[in-house]
Amino acid sequence: MDNQIKFLTTLRQELKKLSTPHVQESAHRFFKEPVKFYGVSSPIVQKIAKEKFQEIKNLDKRTLFWLCEELFKSDYSEEAFIACHRSYAMRKQYQPEDFIIFTWWIQKYINNRAKCDTFCNHTVGEFIQQYPQYVSELKKRTKSSNRRVKRAAAVTFIVPAKQGKFLDDIFQIADALLLDTDDMVQKWYGWMLKAASQSHEKKVFAYVMKHKKNMPRTALRYAIEKMPKSLKIEAMKR
Repeated sequence: MDNQIKFLTTLRQELKKLSTPHVQESAHRFFKEPVKFYGVSSPIVQKIAKEKFQEIKNLDKRTLFWLCEELFKSDYSEEAFIACHRSYAMRKQYQPEDFIIFTWWIQKYINNRAKCDTFCNHTVGEFIQQYPQYVSELKKRTKSSNRRVKRAAAVTFIVPAKQGKFLDDIFQIADALLLDTDDMVQKWYGWMLKAASQSHEKKVFAYVMKHKKNMPRTALRYAIEKMPKSLKIEAMKR
């Protein structure tokens, strides 16, 4: 354990050393909510994640997950990105019981859209492709009072949706979130539909047309963003 603590200390020292006021200011302008940043650019953080974990690549999965959680706990966005990178890099080792860990991380540590998108797009998105029986658990999150949990339910499907997978489940999640009054939730499920439209344009368009009288305009605009102009015009007609 001493070695793991030393690893975290060294990693954090390196992030502090590489931080710049310019990157930190830019990051704070991007988010409208309080977010903790060292001020290290994404390409450099990605390089650090790859290089530092290469030093401890032979650690067992349980220890690596512990390190990920410690990184999430700090609340620094750069450390969370590294935790996301590492958890996805372990995708060949995923087991069904990991869903409990991933759910805990979402509920406890995923507190802004960048963390949510990075973690759910890749780690959780890959997990449900390996273990699709857990899709039903994701659907339950649409009933949460926590907007971040709702976001997780939708954005987990972004990568699989682009690959043409889980279309029926995607429509069911969109159904559950359809009338949500939170404009951010509207953007999230609209984004999910947009991703699905890249492989299933006609079916997503038909879904939008079926629900456009009730679908908030924010969600509708996101859903049709990648469609041809003629379809966009048709969808936007009152």
